Amino acid sequence: MANRNDFDDFFGDDEETPLPDTRADGRLYRVPLTRIAPNLVNPRQDFGTEDQLIDLGKSLARRQNQPCPVVSRNAYLKLWPEHADRIKDVDYVLVSGERRYRAATTVGLSALNCVANDDFATDRRTFMEAVVSENVDRQNFDAVEEAYAVQALVAEFGSNRAVAQHFERADGWVTQRILLTNLASEVQTLVRQKTIPLEAARTLGKLARDKDWSARDQLEWWESEQERRAAASAARIAARQAGRKAPAGLHQ
Repeated sequence: MANRNDFDDFFGDDEETPLPDTRADGRLYRVPLTRIAPNLVNPRQDFGTEDQLIDLGKSLARRQNQPCPVVSRNAYLKLWPEHADRIKDVDYVLVSGERRYRAATTVGLSALNCVANDDFATDRRTFMEAVVSENVDRQNFDAVEEAYAVQALVAEFGSNRAVAQHFERADGWVTQRILLTNLASEVQTLVRQKTIPLEAARTLGKLARDKDWSARDQLEWWESEQERRAAASAARIAARQAGRKAPAGLHQ
């Protein structure tokens, strides 16, 4: 039976395996974490708890099944030159896979498998579509992250309809999601925590947009809405109970 080192060499996981050059031609490379930077236009904000990152990092140490798509630093900076100081002197910028990057960093891995392809950075629209589409399709974003992701796509695609057509969705799919960007940060936190149902959050987002409501106004609306829902629920329960009792009363 082959020992662990034999398998490490076969799969290219041995830390002593020479690291490849840094071309950006669609090939699979093993890239040191110190040579990678997350992109600064990723709408994702929740990458999991520290324990979750540790668990993912341990999994990556055993085997990284999904490589991270990256573009060269120069290709990224052609789209966002103002980010030069913040991404610093790296070779690659992540397109997606920041959670894997953070997990690897948390457990002290030295490198990640990456697919380097500057075609992702043909223009800002192409890059943003690549950043967002994987998370939207797999429902990796929470509702607020998805809202800002769709809003970013509208900015690059030019209209709600263009985004909807690209993702083969109804126009309302885009509109409903963007409504959450009108919510105050305190209210968005309640949405992330699923304290406010999405249907109510989108209604509130439209009200906040149309009435230019402050955070206080939004929270007061939600308090009133909870009272209204509680009263409606109590009325439904009372009606059901009355309906069950009615036949016996008629029989008497």
